[in-house]
Amino acid sequence: MKLPLEISARDVRISDEIEELIREKALKLDKIYDQIIGCRVKLDMPHRSHKSGAPYNVRIDITVPGGELVVNREPDGDLRAAIVSSFETAQRRVKEYAEKQRGDVKTHFEKPMARVARIFPDEGYGFLVTPEGREVYFHENAVLNHKFKELSVGAPVTFTERAGEEGAQASSVFVA
Repeated sequence: MKLPLEISARDVRISDEIEELIREKALKLDKIYDQIIGCRVKLDMPHRSHKSGAPYNVRIDITVPGGELVVNREPDGDLRAAIVSSFETAQRRVKEYAEKQRGDVKTHFEKPMARVARIFPDEGYGFLVTPEGREVYFHENAVLNHKFKELSVGAPVTFTERAGEEGAQASSVFVA
């Protein structure tokens, strides 16, 4: 962190053990993403209830390049549990932010569409034709949900393509 960790409390006594726990958790955040500018942890006890005990709020403000990540968890009756839970959420958010900054966010590709061009039900295979006009072989075992027998020429499907012994082969054929 570029700036020192800030810990503040309202109506909560911070023991050395609790302060050490917060510092340890904040250090883990810095190891996940070394571009963190600053981190502020605020502990408070918003209301005292005789029936349910005293809940603790933990708010973590993490300043990162281009913005701020805020974690404000639901109150918890155990201060240590509230801190641990809040920092677990903060770790997830910092990881997600770091992945976005690095461009590591997964991109989901749509499965290609095709139509059944020819089918040989007795032999257990057929051919798909893609919109580009390519033919792709498929076996009855590649058809998901045991729907091979329901296929007919012209039926729309999605599929995953892979290289087979004799050319393109469809796997994970899903009847659209």
